[in-house]
Amino acid sequence: MLTGSMVALVTPFTSQGNVDYALLADLVEFHIQQGTDAIVSVGTTGESTTLSHDEHVDVVRATVEVAAGRIKVVAGNGSNSTSEAVQLTERIAPLGVDGFLNVTPYYNKPSRRGLFAHYQACAEASDLPQILYNVPGRTCCDLLPDMVAELASIPNIIGIKEATGIVERVSEISKLCGHDFIQLSGDDPTACDFVLAGGHGVISVTANLTPKLMKAMVDAGRRQDEMDAREADAQMQALHESLFIEANPIPVKWAMARLGWLEANYRLPLVPPELASQKTIEQALTKAGLLK
Repeated sequence: MLTGSMVALVTPFTSQGNVDYALLADLVEFHIQQGTDAIVSVGTTGESTTLSHDEHVDVVRATVEVAAGRIKVVAGNGSNSTSEAVQLTERIAPLGVDGFLNVTPYYNKPSRRGLFAHYQACAEASDLPQILYNVPGRTCCDLLPDMVAELASIPNIIGIKEATGIVERVSEISKLCGHDFIQLSGDDPTACDFVLAGGHGVISVTANLTPKLMKAMVDAGRRQDEMDAREADAQMQALHESLFIEANPIPVKWAMARLGWLEANYRLPLVPPELASQKTIEQALTKAGLLK
């Protein structure tokens, strides 16, 4: 099952703006050694919006090759164009991924009927499991629980990444779709509450920096050990907040660069964070014990 502590992995770039595949391999190895349950490749945090389709596929391929079955790999396949999402799905499916993360079509503001048709077309493009991704703060499209239940009737739609921060939706979706329908938090600040409420895990930005701590929080939450879950989460709360002080993945990449793990290279229109944001991120890194 695609559950547990899953990292929304960054895509490292060279100073020339190319994908740094050697460093990508190092990051995959890092998460394998740290015990992360799965890698989400080329989602929002992986800067899917600035990669070409060929690069998108190549990054997923490289991630799967390095993972070599030692960690699950979920690939982003979403687009605001259904034909593009279907093409990505068809190209990525043979690479050996364990499933897909499919964001709601952004900007278009599709109708309910349009949403269903979009996801149905993507699901028909591959038999692999598909996880819905609801992040209305970026897409202007809220996938409400009753719509999730309708989409859950499609056999290979097996879960949702819920990034609204509305923890009450865990019980709503569980009632409508059953407990086996996988629910993953996509909002790090409320992820602990989400898992304690019955969620199955998290797809996390913070896990790029603190994979062991994130896994400890998720594992404790899933066994309903509230004290241990909240203790682990408390150590990450400053990071949760600072990593969204500007648009993701600007802060997390800068934080990783500050720790010497990579260079803070972005593709326009993304640029390094403002000086005030940098100071806030540094303070959070220090509070988390990552920076002396």
